[in-house]
Order: sequence, then structure tokens, then C-alpha cells
Amino acid sequence: MADQISGDNPTEKTAEKLSETPTGVNRYALQCAIVASIVSIIFGYDTGVMSGAMVFIEEELKTNDVQIEVLTGILNLCALVGSLLAGRTSDVIGRRYTIVLASVLFMLGSILMGWGPSYPVLLTGRCTAGLGVGFALMVAPVYSAEIATASHRGLLASLPHLCISIGILLGYLVNYFFSKLPLHIGWRLMLGIAAIPSLVLAFGILKMPESPRWLILQGRLGEGKRILDLVSNSPEEAQVRFQDIKIAAGIDPQIRRVLLTALGIHFFQHATGIEAVLLYGPKIFKRAGITAKDKLFLVTIGVGIMKTTFIFTATFLLDKVGRRKLLLTSVGGMVCALTMLGFGLTMAQNSGGKLAWALVLSIVSAYSFVAVFSIGLGPITWVYSSEVFPLKLRAQGASLGVAVNRVMNATVSMSFLSLTKAITTGGAFFMFAGVAAVAWNFFFFLMPETKGKSLEEIEVLFQRDGDHKVRGENGTV
Repeated sequence: MADQISGDNPTEKTAEKLSETPTGVNRYALQCAIVASIVSIIFGYDTGVMSGAMVFIEEELKTNDVQIEVLTGILNLCALVGSLLAGRTSDVIGRRYTIVLASVLFMLGSILMGWGPSYPVLLTGRCTAGLGVGFALMVAPVYSAEIATASHRGLLASLPHLCISIGILLGYLVNYFFSKLPLHIGWRLMLGIAAIPSLVLAFGILKMPESPRWLILQGRLGEGKRILDLVSNSPEEAQVRFQDIKIAAGIDPQIRRVLLTALGIHFFQHATGIEAVLLYGPKIFKRAGITAKDKLFLVTIGVGIMKTTFIFTATFLLDKVGRRKLLLTSVGGMVCALTMLGFGLTMAQNSGGKLAWALVLSIVSAYSFVAVFSIGLGPITWVYSSEVFPLKLRAQGASLGVAVNRVMNATVSMSFLSLTKAITTGGAFFMFAGVAAVAWNFFFFLMPETKGKSLEEIEVLFQRDGDHKVRGENGTV
């Protein structure tokens, strides 16, 4: 990329200056990103705990499969609305207060679900929490990317997705331990306790600084510069970033390819079937041959452990290996794992769950799928889409990406049970494997490498009107 930017281009000078600054992660920026990402733990918890709570909701409220599909999917449909509102909202009130708003919505939704005297009230609470999900999924990665330096943006911007996985794992653990409580208490506590961290976060987030890029875009240059001094590794780096942000605030780039790339990665993240395993894990493993509830929940906890472990690993690889290599390796592995999962489930169901090797293959394949997804496509979706949009359009562009993400999430979660009845559970995962193969080709031809580039350099990378074909090891455009 560097050889394509010549002359007096400010980004070339930026790269030269930043190469002379310290490369360690800024502790204050890391602390800010961690706090902002806590909202993602709450979302992940809600996703994980619902996979177990639905078992008991079906038993007490006598719901059918369609009602369960609606209950699980309505969160993502409401998140679609929230994400579309979040971009403009964060441009008006700032990234920090948008996180506060997300926390409040989570809290209200959790209280309603914890009360849950009837299906309509439960649905209302789920929808309210969904609005919070839309806001959280948009603003947390954007905030983290905007305070991070180029050398550690992959680490900081991937923290929200890591926190989602931690939340999912916590939800699975709560499912196991709370499943031993009386029926009318257990699932309500599972869903209601999320209100406590939501309330704490709503107040705690106010001690965080605002995004310096948002402040500069609002003309509050002094405040933006002071925060850049705090989140940069040296005064010189802060000054270089300050100058580049001021220049970027006036850029109006061609964004068609940026939009295609960002929306495409969000589409494929859920079109490849991850939500089916995360949300319907107990049902999938039951069809593979496990019948005892405690064993179903224990196997599902393994899914959460795999997801959290490999996303944690990915946070350290993103800035070393790069987004493109990690993504292509991840999606290639997903094609293989999904194919094996489809085969294992097909054999298990055809034998009535009596083939031990088919059960083992199904579990290993499901774990493998979650692992390779979590080390690449899972976190990279949020990192990549938070860094490719130009400053003026970053929040609104990210909100469109989240909207597509939630639509696909809702599509999978609201149709999976019906899909398995139509083409079998194994057939559904064969279909996801085909989608993953299409995704691999999409990423290979359309996604350039962004590792180590400042957000302002990435704007120039996507602005160029030359050859758009990705070439070579680094995906140069």
C-alpha cells in the first residue's frame, strides 16, 4: 500500500512518523475499550442464557416451536431497529452516551423478562433488550477503534466480540446451575439478573472519555486533542493523529466498495450458521443422541469455552497475522467443519441416535466450527467494519452493518427449527457449508489487508479508483 501513496499525501507522512513512536499498547486506551466492551458481555449473556431458559419456558408457558423461534428471533429484529437508530444517535449525542442508552435498554428488558408472567410480557422484554443490542453492537466496536492506535486497533476493536463470547459462556454456566432451581424461579432468575450489571455500567460509563474523533468532528478540537494525548503513546503520535483526523473530517471518499465489503462480512457472519449452534445447541445435541438435560447443558458449556478461548487467542493474532490471512483460514476451516457436522448429524439421526461415533463426530465438528469461526470471522467482522468507513460516515456506516448482521441473525434464529424439519438438521449444516464456501471467495476477491494502517490511511486505501482486484499476500488494492 505504501508504494501506492506518494507525493505529499499526509497518510504517508503519518506512517513514517508513527513508525518512530513506541509500539506498546496504551493502558488508558485499553481500559476505555474494556469498559466500553462490558455492554457486549450483557448481550452475550442474554444470548447464552436464552438457549437454556427456552427449555423451561416451553415447559411452564406451554409454548410451541413457532413461539420459541419468535421469542429468540425478535431480539434481532428489534436490534435491527436499534442499530439503524444508533448511527445517527451516536453522531448527535456521542459514543459514550449511546453506550449509556444501550445499558438502560438492557436493564429494562432484563427486568421485564425476569418478571415474565406471560408470553407477551416476555416478548416485550426481549424486544426492549433487542433495541439495546442494536445500539451496543454498533457503538462499542466504533468507540474502541476510534481511540486505538493503528498498531493495536485489532486488539482493542475485537474486545467487544471477546466480551460477547464471555457473556455467552456465563449464560451457559448459569443455565447449568440455575436449572436445579424450581421451574417458576429458575428461568426468571436466568433472564432477570442481567439488569444488575446493566445498571452498574450505565453509571460507570460516564467516567470514560468521549471518542476524540467524534469530538474533533464536532469542532471541539481542544477536548479531542487532550484525549488523544491520553490514548496515544507519545505527544508526537498524538499530534500526528490529531492532524490526520482534522484532514479526514473533510474527506468525502467514494464509499461504494467500502459499503459492499462491510455489509458483506456482516451478512456472511451469520449466514454461515453460527447462531444455530449457539442458540439451539441443546436441541442439536439432543438430535445427535444426548437426552439428559444436565448432559445437554454440559456439552453446550463446551461450546462457550471454545468460543471464548479462540476469540481470546484471535485478539493477539489480529495485529500480528493480519485480518485477511486469519479470515481466509477461518472461513476455509468453517467449510470443512460444517460439512463434517452435517454428515455426523445425518448419520446420528438416521440411526435414531444410536451411533456413538456419529455423536462424537457431531460434538467434535460443532466445537471445531465454533473454534475456527471464533478465531477469524467472528471478531474480524467487528474489527473490519469499524475501521473501513470514513470518519464522517463511520457511525452511520457501522449502523448499517449491524442492521444487516441482525437481519441475518434473526433469519437464522427464527427459521432454523423450521429449516431442520424441511431438510433435516444435517441438511441445514450442509447448506451452511455451501454458504461458507461462497463467503471465502467473496473475502478473497474483495477484502484488502488493513493491518497496521491508521483509520485515515484506510480511507485512502478504499478511495483509490484503480485496480480493485485483491492481489498478493497482503491483499493490496
